[in-house]
Amino acid sequence: MKIIYNSKEVDIPEKTPVGEVFKSEIENSKFPIIGAKFNNEYKRLDFIPNEEGVLSWVDVSSKGGMKIYRKTLIFIMAKAFEKLYKQAKIRVNYQLAHAMFCTIENMEVTDEILENVQKEMREIVDKNLPITNKAMTRKEAEELYEKENSSKGRLQLDLEENEIINMYYCEDYYNYIYEDIAVNTGIVKVFELMKYDDGFLLRYPSSSDPFILQEYQETKKLLWALDEYNDIHKILDVSTVYKLNSIIKNGNIKNLIMLEEALHEKKIAGIADKIADNKNIKMILIAGPSSSGKTTFAQRLGLQLKINGLKPVTISVDNYFVEREQTPRDENGEYDFEDIEAIDLELFNKDLTALLKGETINCPEFDFSVGTKRYKGKTMHLAEDEILVIEGIHCLNDKLTSQIPKEQKYKVYISDLTVLNMDRLNRISTTDTRLIRRIVRDYQFRNYSAEHTLNSWPKVNRGEQKNIFPYQEEADSIFNTSLIYEIAALKEIALPLLEKISPDKKEHAEAVRLINILKYFEPIPSEYIPANSLLKEFLGGGYFEY
Repeated sequence: MKIIYNSKEVDIPEKTPVGEVFKSEIENSKFPIIGAKFNNEYKRLDFIPNEEGVLSWVDVSSKGGMKIYRKTLIFIMAKAFEKLYKQAKIRVNYQLAHAMFCTIENMEVTDEILENVQKEMREIVDKNLPITNKAMTRKEAEELYEKENSSKGRLQLDLEENEIINMYYCEDYYNYIYEDIAVNTGIVKVFELMKYDDGFLLRYPSSSDPFILQEYQETKKLLWALDEYNDIHKILDVSTVYKLNSIIKNGNIKNLIMLEEALHEKKIAGIADKIADNKNIKMILIAGPSSSGKTTFAQRLGLQLKINGLKPVTISVDNYFVEREQTPRDENGEYDFEDIEAIDLELFNKDLTALLKGETINCPEFDFSVGTKRYKGKTMHLAEDEILVIEGIHCLNDKLTSQIPKEQKYKVYISDLTVLNMDRLNRISTTDTRLIRRIVRDYQFRNYSAEHTLNSWPKVNRGEQKNIFPYQEEADSIFNTSLIYEIAALKEIALPLLEKISPDKKEHAEAVRLINILKYFEPIPSEYIPANSLLKEFLGGGYFEY
């Protein structure tokens, strides 16, 4: 078999994994190679090509490589728990600052347990044990589940199109991870188990520095917001895709949708009540990562504020950019409009201060075509019963409003913090959920293809990492915009868009990964979604303007 590697044609011996063929290159790589891409699809290093194509490596310094690293660690942790505490019902809950927050549902988490499990994990890693992928027929899998009385990876059986059921084996331990994991245990050397809250953290390195564990940064407010939603959905008994699919199949999804929307309304009303009860607050600052639903949230919050006797008035940060020649540049020499120094902070704070004193300001309008502020006679005055609402990526950063007293500001961080899991070990990333939202919105409202959205997503993420996530704990309230049913509702639009991305495109690898998540969801018709739902910001057809 001939393939292209490093722009050269290479002969691959028959039935030989790529990891063996290129063993020397893998061993001498600057960063540990944990996977591969073949024809723009993620593959394990034990992959055997059966067609011509282009091969490249995935190492741990990439986002994709660190995902494989993280998934492999989870598999190893589960293996260690099964050996030492077979009865333990571990649940991988959510991601917190380069760590997975996990709980044990039927046992108290103690330092002794974590010390023993971490020691066992280190031994598994040091032995560099092979992790093999065993493919079974549906009948063989059913026999295995009956014999072992197990539910590991059982969601695969629920998808009728899955003629082959996969399982990862390491020694006598088996389980299934819904994405690729490494071919051996020895590559995930950097990790730590740390007791935290009522559970523990499985800590791992950043892709930007994969050889060390960074100092852990507290995210207590974020954890509280996630725990709150997790507890609610435990009561509703819908914390996994299997449970959600069962509700859809049984015809009870409309009731769940109404409960989810009622939860959103209750939380938004609660935030509005807190703001109205504090007469010192004159300004609401809203920030969140891409596709969090900021536009709908701001409008729904505005309605609740009006019920409390407050009239929201918006002011756009986008009109306060510095002159084009003063705009900071990024590492590539291009204008960086997301840098906080791209905002005319002095003028912005001067105008805000004047408004809060009851003065009238002349409002600038930024002309993006030439890169300058223009004044066209528009003025603004803040009445006694009015409150400023500002939305933007820097709103949680005090530098944006440095001249405004803290007691006059109320900061809200919003994000799509999903608490839905495939099963106990396999969580659905909040980033992936936002990405699926954005793919649908970009197509519905901006006429962008899924390929375009996937291409721009890494840059969007870099901006979030720099300008939003470091300040999320500064928020006075965190509003979780997730809806437990949303991927099922987005599926019918997102799936065909992703399937259009051809294998010759570099975005194909991410498209296939997302397709492999979406395919497990029973779809929900878009007409089931209420017109005031935050999800309509992405699906279209809602009450609010976007």
